Amino acid sequence: MPLPEAFKEELKARVSIEDVVSPYVTLKRRGRTLVGLCPFHNEKTPSFTVYPEDNSFYCFGCGAGGDVISFVERMENLDYMEAVRLLAQRAGLAVPEEEADRGLSRLRARIYEANRAAARFYHKCLFSEEGKAALTYLTGRGLTKKTIVHFGLGYAPGRGALTRFLREQGFSPKELTLANLAMEGRGGVRDRFYERVMYPILDLRGNVLAFGGRLLGKGEPKYLNTSDTPVFSKGSQLFALNFAKNAHAENLILCEGYMDVIALHQAGFENAVAGLGTALTPEQARLLSRYTKEVVASYDADAAGQKAAARSIPLLRAAGLVVKVLVVPDGKDPDEFLRAHGKDAHAQFQSLLDHCGNDVAYQLGRLKAQQNVQTPEGKVAYLNAAAGVLAGLDNELEREVYAGRLADECGVQRAAVLAQVESVRKSRRRTQDRRAFRTFQQKTAGLRDGVNPDKHQNFRAARAEEDLLGAMLVYPESAGYVLARQAPEKWITAFNRRVYSLIAGKMKDGGEVRLADLGEDLTREEMDTVAGYCARRRGLAPGEKELDDCMRTIDEENEKRRAHEGGSDADIQRYMDALRAQKKK
Repeated sequence: MPLPEAFKEELKARVSIEDVVSPYVTLKRRGRTLVGLCPFHNEKTPSFTVYPEDNSFYCFGCGAGGDVISFVERMENLDYMEAVRLLAQRAGLAVPEEEADRGLSRLRARIYEANRAAARFYHKCLFSEEGKAALTYLTGRGLTKKTIVHFGLGYAPGRGALTRFLREQGFSPKELTLANLAMEGRGGVRDRFYERVMYPILDLRGNVLAFGGRLLGKGEPKYLNTSDTPVFSKGSQLFALNFAKNAHAENLILCEGYMDVIALHQAGFENAVAGLGTALTPEQARLLSRYTKEVVASYDADAAGQKAAARSIPLLRAAGLVVKVLVVPDGKDPDEFLRAHGKDAHAQFQSLLDHCGNDVAYQLGRLKAQQNVQTPEGKVAYLNAAAGVLAGLDNELEREVYAGRLADECGVQRAAVLAQVESVRKSRRRTQDRRAFRTFQQKTAGLRDGVNPDKHQNFRAARAEEDLLGAMLVYPESAGYVLARQAPEKWITAFNRRVYSLIAGKMKDGGEVRLADLGEDLTREEMDTVAGYCARRRGLAPGEKELDDCMRTIDEENEKRRAHEGGSDADIQRYMDALRAQKKK
């Protein structure tokens, strides 16, 4: 059942989208709107726009849009009702739970409960006879009991143990498989994790989202992670950020693995975090930027670790972060380095932090090591590759400084280095412009439109429908005029017809209908689409003639469809006569 209208109106009245967005985005006032850098994609020119007058937002860069609830859903990875509860708590309102208890919310709550129960089970098993080998492994890696308890580390015993325990706790096989704690097998569900050291992954509120498991003994895969579930997405979370965000450090240390992070925390570096078994994603980089301005990338010293560091640098820079790279000497990873230095570990690692260089110096050093710069060919290859690094720097002064260093290092003119850098930048801009133009063409023509797939085949009607919907939601006084003159059945594209019907249904109860009133009925992607309709209409209040023109276009396209779908000769003639008459007006 939907939430009561009175509750939704009270929530909208008490919650300001400007107050909700401001902790995530630095907003600047521009007339009646607020603008800033979009938190949902990497950009350098602000295209994220907040409309305080109706508590909505839209990004003209990536197309994300919606109301204040949509924003919280997206930023905190929540479903609709969870976002409502979070905002209601902030506003001091009680959510009418009997109305709000929706299926997905119940499922997510059950998955959280199952994960929490599993974490406790694994932790208890670690200190049992079954977990003796796992505990020996962890203490052998230098971890104290205090650290093991702090991170809630555990042990997954033989296959079937967790499933039996959770079934006894009242969890269904479906809940366990959706949580990815179990998998379907011939004899029913069976444990996904067994005979592994377990690392719980928590969100910023302390919920257990997922697990990473390290195999004891031989076998593959060595590390196994929870797959994406209704509460977890690997690409949008970071291990130990729940602890690191409270460290009050000047930066965050980004590591490659769980043990590196745990060892660093134990050594006093509580600002360490790690990815979750995959390459760093733009979402993770933006998440880091919410809690720090500087990241020290401390990946493993092997080839794979250094390759991962090189891939991460542009993502971190694109998120607006200052990037430094810490290379642990002697090919060690941070965990090995700390264990090797014993009681002196903190001081030694702090020295590495104090002397680590920035990302540009790191990249140039790696490129130089790959070439024999004593030969003309090697020097040219190095300079060409280095120009590619400098071309990625947006700050002109930064490019100038490093171009000067390269020129001195290789005995060439700085102007020649800068010319090569600019050539690379122009080439990249051309490639980006071509891609952007292709995307624009496809979007404009309705190609690859997952929300309204009918648009491509009915482009003229779809644009008229979009204009009407945007006008009706931004200027509600026009909604009654349109609804009185056109039935939903006349609308051609299925998605726009559904939105039009939603507006019509909500207006039966009286009052205005705004974008925020549709959030309960539309998915995140659908809200993005409708927010785009509204963004195009803002500042363009429609007159009756414009509304009539849009409705006439829909009528004409309906006539055309009927004629093309096998109408009689008389039908086709009537359509052609009407079209000629329209052109004479």
